Amino acid sequence: MEDRYATFGEYVVHREVLDESRLDVVAQKGTWSTKPTAGEQMKDMLRCSVSRVKDVLLTWIPILSWLPKYQFRENILGDVVSGCSVGIMHLPQGMAYALLASLRPVLGLYSSLFPVLVYCIFGTSRHISVGTFAVVSIMVGSVTERLAPDSNFIVNGTNGSEIVNLTARDLYRVQVACSLTVLAGIFQILLGLVKFGFMVMYLSEPLVRGYTTASACHVCVSQLKCLFGVKPARFIGPFYLVYTVVDICRLLPQTKVPELLVSVVALSVLIVVKEINDRYRQKLPLPIPIELIVIVTATIITHFCGLNSEYSIDVVGEIPSGLKPPRVPDTTLFSQIIGDAFAIAIVGYAINISLGKTFALKHGYKVNSNQELVSLGLCNTIGGFFRCYAVASSMSRSLVQESTGCKTQIAGMVSSVIVLITVLKIGSLFEDLPKAVLSTIVIVNLRGMFKQFMDMPMLWKSNKVDLLVWLVTFISTILLNLDLGLAVSIGFSMLTIIFKTQLPRYSILGNVPDTELYLDIEAYKEAKEIPGIKIFHSSGTINFTNAEMYLESLQEKSGIDIGKLQTERKNQEAKQRREQEKQKKRERDEAKKNRLNKNKDNQKGVVLSMADTDSDISGKGQINWGYRSDKVTSDSDSDSYEVVTVDSKQGEDGKKSSYRSGTHSIILDVSATSSLDTVAVKTLKNIFRDFGDVGVTIYLAGCQACVVEQMERANFFSEFVPKSCLFVSVHDAVLHIFKKLGQENNGTDLFCDTKM
Repeated sequence: MEDRYATFGEYVVHREVLDESRLDVVAQKGTWSTKPTAGEQMKDMLRCSVSRVKDVLLTWIPILSWLPKYQFRENILGDVVSGCSVGIMHLPQGMAYALLASLRPVLGLYSSLFPVLVYCIFGTSRHISVGTFAVVSIMVGSVTERLAPDSNFIVNGTNGSEIVNLTARDLYRVQVACSLTVLAGIFQILLGLVKFGFMVMYLSEPLVRGYTTASACHVCVSQLKCLFGVKPARFIGPFYLVYTVVDICRLLPQTKVPELLVSVVALSVLIVVKEINDRYRQKLPLPIPIELIVIVTATIITHFCGLNSEYSIDVVGEIPSGLKPPRVPDTTLFSQIIGDAFAIAIVGYAINISLGKTFALKHGYKVNSNQELVSLGLCNTIGGFFRCYAVASSMSRSLVQESTGCKTQIAGMVSSVIVLITVLKIGSLFEDLPKAVLSTIVIVNLRGMFKQFMDMPMLWKSNKVDLLVWLVTFISTILLNLDLGLAVSIGFSMLTIIFKTQLPRYSILGNVPDTELYLDIEAYKEAKEIPGIKIFHSSGTINFTNAEMYLESLQEKSGIDIGKLQTERKNQEAKQRREQEKQKKRERDEAKKNRLNKNKDNQKGVVLSMADTDSDISGKGQINWGYRSDKVTSDSDSDSYEVVTVDSKQGEDGKKSSYRSGTHSIILDVSATSSLDTVAVKTLKNIFRDFGDVGVTIYLAGCQACVVEQMERANFFSEFVPKSCLFVSVHDAVLHIFKKLGQENNGTDLFCDTKM
């Protein structure tokens, strides 16, 4: 033992046993409040000063806080190199992800320009790359295809055939996408203004990873038509993904071989070079921009070999040069897209804040969750006026931006310059780019999301509830639409939280010898129960959902069945009443018999008094043995009743005690309870009353200050439940019980001076 103390150190605690009342005195609990009143808060909000205006500006426009302090010599090289690398990635990803949104590729370039500049001004993360993102793009695409399907734009051709008016369709889809983006941005701004950034906590990591994995499957299936050169029918509603896969399989005999060949070659090159980038990431100064190389090469080959005209390979088509003037979105569409806009707002923010916090933790700075909501909302709202669709941060671009030396969002500005040059001058050069190449870029960039399938074996070992959340999210998102899948997964995640709250772990604690530690006797071999005392612990908060279970578990763990004992007590009371009735009846019979005997004696002329009778007994030895015998029998019966109804052992309050189980005191360890509702307070009152009726004294230990305040407001304390039954710790309660029972240590190794 001494060697162990020498190795780990030791400390000795010497203090008096503290209940809640004594703690208030010793710790000098105050009744004051440091929280400002509502009037003071209102005055503070309306107060205006130079320093306050400055703080507000620095909070809402973060660039004003870091740009004046920008260390040019130390940071500019890393930011420029990082910005160029990410800008090169923006070009192919912007055009490819625009196809996911069922929009023209140039809109993907717009979405890689304006929102990035807005985020540089209002964002708080230094490393994330905002722009087009596959999951958000596919969510936008589901809305644009629903509200602007090809069937709404069919016109008669020159030879009597029906063709789709692509120009009118694309213009209307742009209106739908811009309206959806602006509405999603408005939702994000409003949520940020009301400090609702904490809502992302309800999107757990298994939920987000399961959702993004299922979304990657949606994205992959949507690109199969370009890989094989087929045109499957469009399905909507639940199970549309299954129907689409079945229809593509049905159309496989119609595959365009030249387009499939282009897809296979591009896919092979992209996968090989991406693996090289990953494997030699530490040795390469910059990642090989294979996406840009493939795009340029495919465009050149298609243009000079005439693949579009010779083999009917589908190409991007016209890419207008220059920027378009801003335009107000069509607000009449808001009523049709409000649910989709809210889902996009939540998903985009969840991805943004998770990436932002990851990089902030790694590099030692802080990300403001509410400001991130506002900044992303401004990116979408302002971008919607400039023909951009909804954006979020991209994991692949953010990782490249961080790994190539990015220090600030100056890197985002540099990448925007590259995209701007492309839009103004060289965008039209990519008009002969095959769509199949863009589809392969999309699919290859989903590798990281498909690797999330490896979460399942890890979650199986660590937490099966999280695995269930992951699977339910994935399956519901695959079978249902993206928005319905998100709603179902959030609902299921909330149910798991409810079940965890409703089903906490209950245990009986025992003392570890020579310490003040009390641990679960089922988990720790050295933890021993204290004779006569049950220490009951709950791992969760007591509330209306588990209050009844708390009481049932307490009875089960303590071995005291309140209902049974109360029934026995009632039976004993009924038996006592019956015995009392019999006693009274016997007394009445004896009195009546005495009166009859007295009348007989009077008739014979013999009058006896009690004094005479006593003298006769002592003198002559004459006695009425019949009367005496009855009285002795009655006394004997009364003593026998007392033996039945009164236990030979009694609790400290003198009540009949439930010593059948050997338990005279129960300590409720409520240290894990953070709040009490009215049902929980009522349950605790009933526990004090019911266990007290059978002679078991209840104590509370480890009550937090906020819980004590709630008890006081709920009038929990009374003459029968005094505040002195609350103790600072379980050890204090145990020592109090021993002292009250007049026991030194009750045969256990408990000390007021605790050596550890």
